[in-house]
Parts: sequence; structure tokens; C-alpha cells
Amino acid sequence: MVHRARATRRASQSGDATLIRGHCECGRVRFEVDGEILDFGHCHCSICRRLHGAAYATFAGVERSRFRYLTGEADVRVYKSSPRNDRLFCAHCGSPILVDPKTEPARLYLSMSAVEGDPPRPPGYHAWVSSKAPWHEITDGLRQFDEYA
Repeated sequence: MVHRARATRRASQSGDATLIRGHCECGRVRFEVDGEILDFGHCHCSICRRLHGAAYATFAGVERSRFRYLTGEADVRVYKSSPRNDRLFCAHCGSPILVDPKTEPARLYLSMSAVEGDPPRPPGYHAWVSSKAPWHEITDGLRQFDEYA
């Protein structure tokens, strides 16, 4: 199945801005960010691996003030995975939506699994490599950090 990119360039008072859209698997929760991806990383911690059912989870850091729900905000649930992070997910299909980091009040980290298309983003990196799955080998040449980047 091929998905068309939904990240669009749109004129604003300050120039061009990127509009990023996303949704959960069942489509009840939809969101958009009127801004750019500021941080782009792959987390290999055991929490992300378990919650995403994968070798790692990929996140896009965006400005909290530019994020908004289009539909389904009442369908979002919060799991406090650690004192540092709250995980938001769809209560109906279980799709991860974002991470709300308590240590970064101006940011949210979108789960790239919920983001539509291929929005522009900065170079990526790998975090928490010290706890990566022993059966997974990182071969892409991106920067690697033993813990939080």
C-alpha cells in the first residue's frame, strides 16, 4: 500500500511552514503540527521497545504550542511509563501517538508510526543504545548515544 505524503508547505506570516499531520490506526485520533520537526531520533530503551513492539521507536520532536488535535482528543489515554515521560495512545486501537516529556515543557515527541507521509526532518540519531535489543544490529552510521541524547 502506498501512502501519499501529507506534510505540506504552507505560506505563513513568517514564511513557509511545514504542516505535519498524523493519526492512529483506527483513525479516531487525528492531529497536526503547524511547524517543523526539530529533533529526530530512534530510541532503543526497553520501555520503547516493549510499547512499540519493535527493536526501537522513532520520534519527532516538535514545539508543543504548534501541536493540536483535529479529532479524538477524548479517545487519548495516558500511560506514565516513567517519572520523566507520559505516553499518549489511542484508547481504541492502542496506537502510540506521542511522548510528553516532563523535563522538556516546550516539546512533544510524536511517534513517527502515527505521522503521515515523509515530512522534512533533521539528521537522526540512536539513543539508549546501551539497552538495545541484543538481536538488533545498528548499521546506518547515525550518531549513537548510550543513554538519552
